[in-house]
Amino acid sequence: MILQEVLSSITPADREAMALSQKKWDAVGKPLGSLGLLEEMVVRMAGIFGTPDFSIEHKAVAIFCGDNGVVAEGVTQTGQEITAIVAANMAKRQSSVCKMARVAGAEICPVDVGMANLVDHPGLVQKNIRRGTRNFVQEPAMTREETERAILVGVETIRDLQERGVRLIATGEMGIGNTTTSAAVLSVLLNRSPAEMTGRGAGLSNEGLARKVRAIETAIARHKPDPSDGVDVLSKVGGFDLAGLCGAFLGGAVYHVPILIDGLISAAAALAAATLCPTARDYMLASHLSGEPAGWPVLNALGVKPILQAGMRLGEGTGAVAVMPILDMAMAVYNGDTFADINMEAYTPQS
Repeated sequence: MILQEVLSSITPADREAMALSQKKWDAVGKPLGSLGLLEEMVVRMAGIFGTPDFSIEHKAVAIFCGDNGVVAEGVTQTGQEITAIVAANMAKRQSSVCKMARVAGAEICPVDVGMANLVDHPGLVQKNIRRGTRNFVQEPAMTREETERAILVGVETIRDLQERGVRLIATGEMGIGNTTTSAAVLSVLLNRSPAEMTGRGAGLSNEGLARKVRAIETAIARHKPDPSDGVDVLSKVGGFDLAGLCGAFLGGAVYHVPILIDGLISAAAALAAATLCPTARDYMLASHLSGEPAGWPVLNALGVKPILQAGMRLGEGTGAVAVMPILDMAMAVYNGDTFADINMEAYTPQS
């Protein structure tokens, strides 16, 4: 499948199923709308699945790993070897997100889409497009063809998980330097200055933050990415992990699986996907609010609301995985006793 075929196959979520889901909620023996955003998310999932009766028991987190040449500009505390170390821990099911996923009952699917160093382990899916991106200060991070290939890796990852019966997918990433690429992508897509969109990532000093902002400003001025074309933006100032994530959001829309946005990096990729196909927003659910400065602006642009505001900024998909048990709780109530079951008069909307 080529990217254009992916985009043309995406259809809106099922509004009739959503209406039926809301009717089911209204019959549950509790005050109307009293679970707030949790009820909204269940209704949205009904639209994604096309039925008010569904299960999210089988869950997974798809984690896209890639390296970024812009680290040469001194925009990070650590080097690309850390990407390989963490990816290896993911492959061994030992990283932070793996521990959280065990609690949430989710399987782990880490994918090497563009790591600089080979991690040869059966627990890591090998889909490497290139051994890291180019330094986007000097030249575009990826070619357009490389970017589209990475996006298709994301689409195919969702397809493979959906075919195995997975019904709720969290998005994660690993790639030193990817708060720099995400800030660059969001500066373009939101038409905001790099200074507004750029945070300290894993804990940069004032000097490091200034270098990071300058690197983004230089890249945008030099390459002039087109904000109406997500592929162009990703190829010039993004990364392989972002492109894979972009494909995951498009894949959710193609295969009718709800995709949980994690933090800043995941949200930047989601916004890139939305520029390619606005309808893909129907299949995106927000999990938490990133601690990075661009956290609120990107979620507002996507029109999604986060469940958690916990100051999380670990990445890997940890924030998205953290909301999975909360959604399980919502489903337990959704499928629970109705007013009729408990012999109680139903609540009615008050004017």
